[in-house]
Amino acid sequence: MASWHQIEQDAPAFAARVRALFDAGTNKTIATLRRDGAPRISASEAKFSDGELTFGMMAGSLKLLDVRRDPRIAMHAPTLEPSPDAAVTGDAKLAGLAVEVDPPPDNPFPGAGFFRIDIREVTLTYVGDPPDHLVIESWHEGRGYTRRTRA
Repeated sequence: MASWHQIEQDAPAFAARVRALFDAGTNKTIATLRRDGAPRISASEAKFSDGELTFGMMAGSLKLLDVRRDPRIAMHAPTLEPSPDAAVTGDAKLAGLAVEVDPPPDNPFPGAGFFRIDIREVTLTYVGDPPDHLVIESWHEGRGYTRRTRA
């Protein structure tokens, strides 16, 4: 598994574009797996801290129960309307395993869960220039960075 810091080292320009999309809004969408294997999507706040992507969950929440049972997750950056003056546009997402970490010392939420993501893959998709093709940039554990286009 990889930390965000490793992706920044392997593909710095790609990592910067993905991070800009994740930082563009507070709420991300997280996908977890229910007990029966069905997907569950929920809002979550996440942030980059000390080379890791970290997030928390309220005590007793269904998504907290999900990740404690099965740590596989996917996270999607906030969806924003394209803007001609936006520095970065596109759709960013990642997948990996949620790893529980110690709560912060000043934690005001007893029983909450705090996690970092061991990242397996990161994907950034956007319309190319000229806008006649889709660009798919990705980083995968064990393969590194790739870029491809699709008409």
